[in-house]
Amino acid sequence: MKERCIVIPAIKKNAVIPDQLVKKLAGVTLMERAIHTARAVAPGEDIMALTDSQEISLICERAGVGFHWNRELRFTSLDIVAEMRDLLGELARRYEHCIILRASCPLLTWVDVEDAWKKYLEAGADSLITVKSVRQRIWNVRGDSLESLLHSAGGTDGGEEQFLVESRALIILRLALLRGEAADAGAALSLPPGQQPGRIIPYFLNERAIEIQSYQDWWICERLLLRRHVVFVVAGYPAIGMGHVFRALMLAHEITSHKITFVCTRESELAVESIARKEYRIVRQGEEDLAHTVLALRPDLVVNDFLNTGAAYMERLRAGGARCVNFEDEGPGAELAHLVINALYESGQSTERLRCGPEYFCLRDEFAGAARNPLRPETRTVLITFGGTDQRDCSRRVLDIIEPVCRAYGIAIRVVAGPGYAHKEAMEARLRALENPLVSFTWATNVMSRMMEGADLAICSAGRTVYELAHMRVPGMVLAHHEREARHTFARPRNGFAFMGLMDRVDDMKIRNVFLAMLKQNRRARFWERQNRLDFTPNKARVVGLMLALLDRDEA
Repeated sequence: MKERCIVIPAIKKNAVIPDQLVKKLAGVTLMERAIHTARAVAPGEDIMALTDSQEISLICERAGVGFHWNRELRFTSLDIVAEMRDLLGELARRYEHCIILRASCPLLTWVDVEDAWKKYLEAGADSLITVKSVRQRIWNVRGDSLESLLHSAGGTDGGEEQFLVESRALIILRLALLRGEAADAGAALSLPPGQQPGRIIPYFLNERAIEIQSYQDWWICERLLLRRHVVFVVAGYPAIGMGHVFRALMLAHEITSHKITFVCTRESELAVESIARKEYRIVRQGEEDLAHTVLALRPDLVVNDFLNTGAAYMERLRAGGARCVNFEDEGPGAELAHLVINALYESGQSTERLRCGPEYFCLRDEFAGAARNPLRPETRTVLITFGGTDQRDCSRRVLDIIEPVCRAYGIAIRVVAGPGYAHKEAMEARLRALENPLVSFTWATNVMSRMMEGADLAICSAGRTVYELAHMRVPGMVLAHHEREARHTFARPRNGFAFMGLMDRVDDMKIRNVFLAMLKQNRRARFWERQNRLDFTPNKARVVGLMLALLDRDEA
């Protein structure tokens, strides 16, 4: 007596689409796909197809699996166990258990089958049924009106309840039930009269529970089977800020046809928290090296956004078959990437593999509909923002320098800090001490474009914020966090910014004097006119297109 067998019902007459089982879905027929799944779980001698088709019988023969052919076969009900009683009865003499695998559920994988089998054995059940969870309000027609059945029956949430619906992808059955050897047999499985219900357990298969019952189901399954796995590898912590995370989230949001996973480097707790709020799948690097974490996900495309990559890391990714896109990468690994996008560094010469300059800066969606600032006759609002972390608390330092000037001229100050800003309490205490109603503080906003609307002048760091300010027509003063950021040469007078160098090398008096100069209308007007010529709106589509083109090239 063997432990288990697999039966694949393949009745051509019951198909909802002509030749459904032998029609190619994403390049493979439903029948071949089901056989491949079964062969990953059991040897061909323990696999049996039940069919009314000679064509399907030939597919089984060539694939090395058994088949039972009867041209008169037709299922007349949804009770598949009852419909297959004769075949299951024969198999019960040779096998302890039977796995019934439906070819019409092509998203089911061999991993699902093995996991369901494991849970079935652990539970000591008589049967396992795959189900999906749905939340619905159920109504009934009474006369010429509708009545909520659940509400009248005491349902919660306005009559909405959660139901379990059989997906018909997989059934596991203890064949002893059909031999009459079990004390408890499942009436739900249409066993002989007089037997008592056995123990049936559910197996949740929500996202892969689609059964092809229409052309629409076919189209959805094909799209899902053709999608690839894109893995974003990011870093975000106080020392480097959150720019990498924000850009990766923005790009991931544009990719809807493929599976997305984020990998966060070991130290990137801030990145984990930020991405978790967007409900993407996150994998945190463990004790193993980063390449091991990434390759374990079997990616088709890896997007590296964490500063410089090493050659050894990139060599392992390429050896693992992954296509690689690197952002702002000047490390030794950049030479091994299929595509490098260095929008913040303008010194390089763009090639097919290396794309440099502001035409590759990606603007977030919130800025697309934002109201760009006109050139107002005088400065009424100043924005202070130094990125997602602002480790040195430059925001508070700049506030103390310019606040007396702004108080004297009646200028409002908006201080905006990111989610990694660790000086929130000190800033709030400082604002209370100033007692200036024209000074406001915003922490961890999700609408930075709104903070820039209405601003006439900005004081900021040299990251991606300068591009967003240029888009919003806000001239500014720029203080770089570190040497690498100081090399972001976009933040210069030709684009509407007064670049002052590294923030810890600029004294307070210089910041005050440049601020006073920027308040003069003629200088601010020149800077505004230079920004008015810039347009970043097409860039994101260009960059995403370049990334996804690597997947198309891989498929070719």
